[in-house]
Amino acid sequence: MTATDVVVIGGGQAGLAVGYHLRRQNLDFVILDAQSAGGGAWQHTWDSLRLFSPAGFSSLPGRLMPVQPSQEYPDAEHVVDYLRDYEQRYSLPVHRPAEVRAVRRDGTRLRVESDAGPWSARAVVSTTGTWGRPFLPAVPGRERFTGRGLHTTGYRRPSDFAGQRVVVVGGGNSGAQIAADLAAHDEVDLTWVTRRPPRFLADAVDGRALFDAATARRRALDEGRTDTGGVASLGDIVAVPPVRAARDAGLLRVRPMFASLTEDGVEWADGTRASASAVIWCTGFRPALSHLAPLGLRGRSGHVATRSTRAVDEPRLHLLGYGDWTGPASATLIGVGRPARDAAREIAALLG
Repeated sequence: MTATDVVVIGGGQAGLAVGYHLRRQNLDFVILDAQSAGGGAWQHTWDSLRLFSPAGFSSLPGRLMPVQPSQEYPDAEHVVDYLRDYEQRYSLPVHRPAEVRAVRRDGTRLRVESDAGPWSARAVVSTTGTWGRPFLPAVPGRERFTGRGLHTTGYRRPSDFAGQRVVVVGGGNSGAQIAADLAAHDEVDLTWVTRRPPRFLADAVDGRALFDAATARRRALDEGRTDTGGVASLGDIVAVPPVRAARDAGLLRVRPMFASLTEDGVEWADGTRASASAVIWCTGFRPALSHLAPLGLRGRSGHVATRSTRAVDEPRLHLLGYGDWTGPASATLIGVGRPARDAAREIAALLG
C-alpha cells in the first residue's frame, strides 16, 4: 500500500485546481483519475458545446485560459486542451486510468481502494463530479418505447439524427443547446419539451454574472441574511450565441412535458401524440459518490453534509466541484479556484 498525505479522487477541473493549491501548501499528494486521458468530462461532450463565459473568465488558478481564435465562448475541445496543458505545466501527479472503488476508515488514516492499487492517506478530496451519474426521470411507458433513448452524455452531433424525428426533454442549458443544435439541421424534425416555459437569461448575462450571483447567495446564507435565490433567480438558460440565434430565428418552439412514452413516440395528457425515432433526456445529473459509501456519510438528499468543502462527519474528507453545496459555483471553471484554495488550506492545518 502506498502512503501519502492526500489522495485527490478525480482529475478533471476540480481535481487539478485543488492539486495546484496542495502543491502550494507543500503537501505530498496524488490525483487518481478514472479517465484514460486528461480533460475530465469535457472530452465526452457534444461537438457544438460552448462555455458560458469568455476564456479570460473561465480559468483555473494560476493559469489564464488562452483565447480561442474566432470564438468569444470557447468550445469543449479548447477546454480539454487547456486542462491537459494545465496538468503538464504544473507537473501534477495524476495517475490514470485509476478508478477509485471505495474509501474506508483505517485507524488514523483513510484507505483508498483503486484500480491502481490501495493508497493510505491522511486526507482525501473527492472531485468526481456528476457526469458519470446521469439522471433519467421515471416517465410512464419508457420501457415500451422502441426508438432510441439517450441522455445528454450520449449526444454528439445533429448529423447522427438526419432524417429522424427527435424529442429533446429538458429546459436547462443542455436541453436548450442540444435543441438549438438539432433545430439548425434541416434534416431533423425536432420537438422540444420542458416542464415549464423556458427561462432565458438576458442576452448580456454570461458565466461572470452567474458566478457573482452564486457567490452573493452563499455569502448571504453564511451571514444569516435572506436567500437571494442565486443563479436560479436569473433564469435557467444562458443565451450563448447558437441558442440565441435559434431562438431569434423562431426555431426553438417548445411544448409542455408529455405524460408518457408510447411504442413509437410520446403522448400528452389530452391524448395528442407525436412519433419519435429518438428521445434525448437532458434531465441533469446526480453526484457520483458511490466510492464514499463505506463511510456512511450520505443523507436522504443523496448529498454528504458539508461545511464549505469539508464533510461534517469526517473532517479528513473534502468534497469539491459538485455544486453550490461544496462551494459557490464550484462546479464551474471560474468558480472552483476559491473553494479549492480553502480546502487545501484546511487540509494543511489539519495535518499540521
